[in-house]
Amino acid sequence: MKTTLLVVGKTTDAHIEALTEDYRKRLSHYMSFQLSVIPELKNAKNLSQEQQKEAEGKLILAQTDSSTTLILLDEHGKEMRSTEFAGYLQRLMSAGRNVCFAVGGPYGFSEAVYERADGKLSLSQMTFSHQMVRLFFVEQLYRGMTILRGEPYHHE
Repeated sequence: MKTTLLVVGKTTDAHIEALTEDYRKRLSHYMSFQLSVIPELKNAKNLSQEQQKEAEGKLILAQTDSSTTLILLDEHGKEMRSTEFAGYLQRLMSAGRNVCFAVGGPYGFSEAVYERADGKLSLSQMTFSHQMVRLFFVEQLYRGMTILRGEPYHHE
């Protein structure tokens, strides 16, 4: 199983990028993981919110084929404790399919992306910057893998 975190736009904060990279490297001991960045739209300021979501949605859908499980990181998704998320990861891995977790642009996902999605996951009821979501999610992936392996990273 290959796991991808698909995000729109690059990170501009070097500190967040360095921390995200640290967890990405840690994850490489447990799974095939990649962070894939869709470039920000050119002339986005000239597009309506709906036009931006549609254009970004086409780019997101182009990155995922029908054999990939697509999970949206979405404010209306299911919230889980870290141990529940570890179990969720275990079920995804057992299915044997590639998994893509996607973070939308500033206005969320297009209707076409919601229709294609296999699930929605929320990191919190709070709103975080798209840059922070990358770091938080990659850390949670790492935490989930250490939970599954019984390693002393997560404490209850």
